[in-house]
Amino acid sequence: MLRFLAETGAGELEAGLTAVGRGIVYGGAAIGPGIGIGLVVGNAIEAMARQPESAGTVRTTMFLGIAFTEALALFGFVLSFIVTG
Repeated sequence: MLRFLAETGAGELEAGLTAVGRGIVYGGAAIGPGIGIGLVVGNAIEAMARQPESAGTVRTTMFLGIAFTEALALFGFVLSFIVTG
């Protein structure tokens, strides 16, 4: 392993570690919204099953919740670029 690192050109190691760091940042930022969207949709389906007559209101609220939760993933995506400079 050390021999391989010694043979890399100038800046190659930094570029590789930057890519790995970017992947870790975005991967970590995508976990929360993924769980959040699962909870929002699951609870909306449960609400629609309990009261089918209010399905339209629940569906609208569900889509708003999904949009706000997905914004967190976009913030993480932007943050992964900010971290790398």
